[in-house]
Amino acid sequence: MLISGMLRTDALSIFHAGVNAVKPGQFIPRFVRRHDHELIIDEEKLTIGKGQKIIVIAVGKAASAMAQETEKILGGRITEGLAVTKYAHSLPLQYCRTIEAAHPVPDSNSVAAGKAVVELLKKTTADDIIILLISGGASALLADYPPGSSLQDLQQVSTLLLHSGAAIDDMNTVRKHLSLIKGGQLMRYVSGKVFALLLSDVPGDDLSVIASGLTAPDNSSFDDMQQILEKYNLAGQLPAAIDQWLQKGLKKEIPDTPKPRDPIFQHVKNILVATNAAALRSAEKKAVELGYHTEIISQPLEGDAAEQAGVFVSKLKNAPANTCLLWGGETTVVVKGKGKGGRNQHFALVAANILHELSLEDLAVLSAGTDGTDGPTEAAGAIADRNVIKQMLAKKLDPGIFLNNNDAFHFFEQTNGLVITGPTQTNVMDIVIGLKK
Repeated sequence: MLISGMLRTDALSIFHAGVNAVKPGQFIPRFVRRHDHELIIDEEKLTIGKGQKIIVIAVGKAASAMAQETEKILGGRITEGLAVTKYAHSLPLQYCRTIEAAHPVPDSNSVAAGKAVVELLKKTTADDIIILLISGGASALLADYPPGSSLQDLQQVSTLLLHSGAAIDDMNTVRKHLSLIKGGQLMRYVSGKVFALLLSDVPGDDLSVIASGLTAPDNSSFDDMQQILEKYNLAGQLPAAIDQWLQKGLKKEIPDTPKPRDPIFQHVKNILVATNAAALRSAEKKAVELGYHTEIISQPLEGDAAEQAGVFVSKLKNAPANTCLLWGGETTVVVKGKGKGGRNQHFALVAANILHELSLEDLAVLSAGTDGTDGPTEAAGAIADRNVIKQMLAKKLDPGIFLNNNDAFHFFEQTNGLVITGPTQTNVMDIVIGLKK
């Protein structure tokens, strides 16, 4: 096999090893167990009394798989269940009904899902056990909007944030303050003991940022929201109803999100069950098995995708031969063009351009989302290697034109560089893999 083909095969194997390690089938059985009338969640033992209700609610891109694994353990002891996930991500469930909704911009099903979750929680009593299975993507899949505004207003703000290059924590701060369920507010509707099992898709694994903090206290404020909008030059672009809601919040005419000492969190236990770091460790193990000297970049991957791609390729270029470089996190892209792509494909396209300009034929760079989707595309990401560059030259493609139009998808579609996995049923941000032979 040619070196370029071998590098691509190895990069894909390393990526899949990382993804497989953080799938619900790997971690749910470790955190949820049942022995006769005893339920054990994260080593906390609970006696299931006769007639006691167990409610299961799963939200996010991994919702179906998390619910499915929980059903295998609890079976008919589940009194009622609901799974909210992205279109085409659902799996067969026996005890939980499913609502599919849009991501990354919410739709009417997202709003219906938000109402369904609230109504289900309102029915709970102090004796009930509520298991919340939370994964990334829930910020869009589970939606509501401020009184006096509309779904269209919320969609407009969501699109502005996505195109602005806003970091996920900033984006979710805004989302929390345009909601009556995010930022810990969902816990206002609950009676009973809540166990939240969280699959982290945010840098630093901040519980208040994952899925916009459905079950966690929130330290941010309407003032923070205002500063974020100004930071990304969005303050003057808000729909009138959204701006009116913000102004009420700034004047403290409406309550802010609940803070750490709020009593609504007394009966909530948040449990982190899988992270990007766990995926990277498994990817590292696979790379070592394949014979690479492997390094995980300790600093989380964040910031502008193009800038970080340059940093990554430079580091890989200067690494010793037979090196595997791993980086995990989530970059951002300011969308100015009208093309199709995502942050991982943009990262890989910048990398491909650098590999071509510097004639680095012994390197390969793969960047892909662990959830199997990258932006509004069917690809998880893309790979930059000698084969891609060969196709680029043969078809006389100018990578700069594709970059300026935010059209990385169509570049890699023509150069056979797309990484397509389909829904992976997990979501722990992105993995970047660099190989040097």
